[in-house]
Amino acid sequence: MELTIGQKAPEFIAKDQNGDEIKLSDFKGKKVVLYFYPKDNTPGCTAQSCNLRDNYEALQAKGYEVIGVSTDGEKSHQKFIAKHELPFRLIADEDKAVHELYGTWQLKKMYGREYMGTVRTTFIIDEEGNIEDIIGKVKTKEHTAQILK
Repeated sequence: MELTIGQKAPEFIAKDQNGDEIKLSDFKGKKVVLYFYPKDNTPGCTAQSCNLRDNYEALQAKGYEVIGVSTDGEKSHQKFIAKHELPFRLIADEDKAVHELYGTWQLKKMYGREYMGTVRTTFIIDEEGNIEDIIGKVKTKEHTAQILK
């Protein structure tokens, strides 16, 4: 099922980089930038995460909390956060449960081969837990501008 703007964002319970439980309902009353990215420490994902880091105060000033999601594990996330001084939490979605809820684990094609992978997508969720926007064509170096447009 494809998610659409205006519908309730799927509730999830997952583990962050420290193994702490994180769930969407923890953020009721705040806007959430839930961004799905393919892999820690790859060029595009690093550019995207660092753009969000560099503009984190501006996002927070507008009431947003930022949460990244990839299929990397906790240790990988810890290294990624430390290396790039990321100020937000990253979900270690190794079982792809959160990806499945949001429809971001899909068949992809590259260089003529097909494989399952993360489709880089950002969901903007409002204070009531509804999807306010879905950014499918993410500009990794200008992502905050896409969010705050």
